[in-house]
This record gives sequence, structure tokens and C-alpha cells, in this order.
Amino acid sequence: MLHQAADTTGNSSSGLINPPPAPPLQEQLGAERRVTILGMVINILLALGKVSAGVIGNSSAIIADGLHSFSDLASDIPVLWGITAAKRPPDADHHYGHFHYESIVALFVGILLFAAALYIAISAVITLSHRDNGIRNWLPFYLALVSIVLKELLYWLTRAVGNRYHNQAIIANAWHHRTDAFSSIAAALGIAGALIGGERWAFLDHLTAVLLSAFLLYVGIRIIRDAVHNLSDRAPDPGTLNELHNTISAIPGVISYHAFRARASGAGKKIAIDIHIQVDPNISVSAGHDIATRVERQIQLANPDVTSTVVHIEPAEEKETENPRNGESHPGDNPRGNPGHTP
Repeated sequence: MLHQAADTTGNSSSGLINPPPAPPLQEQLGAERRVTILGMVINILLALGKVSAGVIGNSSAIIADGLHSFSDLASDIPVLWGITAAKRPPDADHHYGHFHYESIVALFVGILLFAAALYIAISAVITLSHRDNGIRNWLPFYLALVSIVLKELLYWLTRAVGNRYHNQAIIANAWHHRTDAFSSIAAALGIAGALIGGERWAFLDHLTAVLLSAFLLYVGIRIIRDAVHNLSDRAPDPGTLNELHNTISAIPGVISYHAFRARASGAGKKIAIDIHIQVDPNISVSAGHDIATRVERQIQLANPDVTSTVVHIEPAEEKETENPRNGESHPGDNPRGNPGHTP
């Protein structure tokens, strides 16, 4: 018998306390849109200002920083699309919904960030030994300071929204904002050193561009890695798995269980679970259904990030009814090679 929760926030006949309700979808969508559009506006203004200041002041570091702001703008557009597409309900072509769109957008943002960092690094290395007239004025430095303040504030605001709704794409975009702030710090230091030290220290402008690109490459790789993990249905971390195992083992009516599988649902920390539970073979179908409902509710109470639980009900063998919870699960039943669990 298969049993699956149709509504993870609905009432349960088992008498258990409901988990905290999820934020209304329209409220979430509105908050994500507003913070993304705000980021787009700021990125447009900063990108134009930095590039213009770099050309006027002859600063390659602030020009590179401006190009990074343009890459932020390029990521805002797909993020704005993705946060809407991922909220679409299941349809004839996507029976499990569209949650993976968030991970796809996060992957795209990570690739953009990696490409922008690579371009900055190559350009800076090529021009590192060049000798020119140096930076002409302090305008690039002032633009870098403005960028640091605005992008750091934008990072914290965007990150708060992403964490609140566990939106991987929004969190990735927040990191895109922070890398822009960090790159502006490096650019400001390089520009100040070149202006104060004169032509002898003009190479600092190029050197800081190389250093900031290394950090951007690291962040880009991390965003790509996390998105790929979600898209490949990676299991949750061992601590989360142990918590779920302990919760299931303590549920009344569950004599034993096996074929436990958990995976990322494609939307931040959301988890989908499949499990086979064994119950007393002498109880009614209705009683077995109640136990399955209890399993779903207890799992969600233990971890509200669980959005889907499919429970397969099986009759327990006689030796298991005599010695409940003493049978070991098969090694392959536990994700990520955890030791065999004794339910």
C-alpha cells in the first residue's frame, strides 16, 4: 500500500500538532521580486558609473569592477524569471512541480560569475606589466567606496530574503552582490595605492584585479557545486539523515522500516522522502493508513524542510512482530553510505 501526503501543511487526523505553516506563496514571490528588481536598478547605476569613472580616471581596476556589476545585472534577469517559474504548480509535463528551476538559475548565475572572474583575471595578468600614465584622479576611488556600501547592504537584504524562503537562486544572487562589494574593496585599495605611490605603484591597480578574481572564481565554483548537488538529487547531510532515522524509529505502530531514501527537492533545503514501513499484519487498512499519516506528520514536525513523503506500507514478518525494531536495514537503503541503521 502506498500513502503520500497531498498537503504538507494540512490538518492530520492523528491528533499531532501541525508544523509551522509555510509563508503564503504570493508574499514570498513579492518579496523575492522586489529584492531582485532593487538589485537590478543598483547594478545598472553602479556598472555605468564604474565604467565611466574608469575611463575618465584611467583605472583598469574600477573598469573590471564595473564589468562585474554588469555580470550581476546579467544574473538578475534569469533570477527574476526563475523565482516565478519555480512557483508554478505541477502540470501535465512536470508532475512533481518546477522546483528545479531555482537550481538551474543558480547554476547559470554561478557560471556567469566564474566567467566574469576568469575574464578579469586574464585581462589583469595581460596588463600587469604595462606602464601607462597611471590613474588620473580620485573619481574611481570614490565610485569604489559607493559600491562597497551599496552592494554590502544589498547582499544582506537579498540574503535575508533567500534564507527566509530557502531560495537557492536568491542566495546565489546575494553572493553575487557581496563579491561585487569585495571586488570594490580590492579596487579601492589598489587605486589608492597607485594614486599615493605614483607611477611606481601603478601595478597595484592591476594586481588587485588579479587577487579579487581569485575570490570570485572560488565563490562561482561553490555556487555551481551546490546547484549541481541539488539537480543530481543528492541526499541530505548525515546529521539530517540521523535525525530522520531517529524520528521514524520512535513512531508508534512502525515495527520496522527499510528502503529509506531522501533527496534534495531542487528548492534550497527542501527534502523529498520515500520509505517502506512494516506494520502489524493483523491491523485494518484504515489503521495502517493512520500509521502512515503519523509517519508523514512526525517527519515534517522533526524537519519542516521535508515537503514530500511517500510511505509504502508492508505487513511485518512474524519474527519482527515478536522482536520489533531489531532487524537491520539493507546497506543500500541508507543514502550516502551511512552505516546500516537498526530501526
